[in-house]
Amino acid sequence: MKQISLVIIFFSTVFVSSAQDQKRVSTFNLEKGIAIQGYDAVAYFSGKAIKGESSLAVIHQGIRYHFSSTANKEEFKKNPGKYEPQYGGWCAYAMGATGEKVEIDPETFKVLNGKLYLFYNKRFNNTLKTWNKDEQALKAKADANWSKLSH
Repeated sequence: MKQISLVIIFFSTVFVSSAQDQKRVSTFNLEKGIAIQGYDAVAYFSGKAIKGESSLAVIHQGIRYHFSSTANKEEFKKNPGKYEPQYGGWCAYAMGATGEKVEIDPETFKVLNGKLYLFYNKRFNNTLKTWNKDEQALKAKADANWSKLSH
């Protein structure tokens, strides 16, 4: 009887985490199933946008990340929440301004209060510059908008 209970607990945990992972994957900005277009989430915190390698991949709660070094991969595994991009990797400015999921340029970013924010930067429209002009208000709106979209 105890074994049956353990099996039930195991499979219900796997099912719940799988359903949560699927929800998470559906809200994240993924390109071919990979976060940040394959850029190294940890490298941003050293001030650099560096493309990761598929051979140095980690899947965290259904989201696949690539890293440029084994050290960065291991650092991410210690504390993934610290390194994951805000708003599922969508443009922070757009999330704050309109609540929309807008693509990003992975080389246009900002680390603010220990969190990674990514921005759209194409066709003479660098949204990081606009974000910087009203960061506090845009961040508050983006936080609220993402909370509605991700739950």
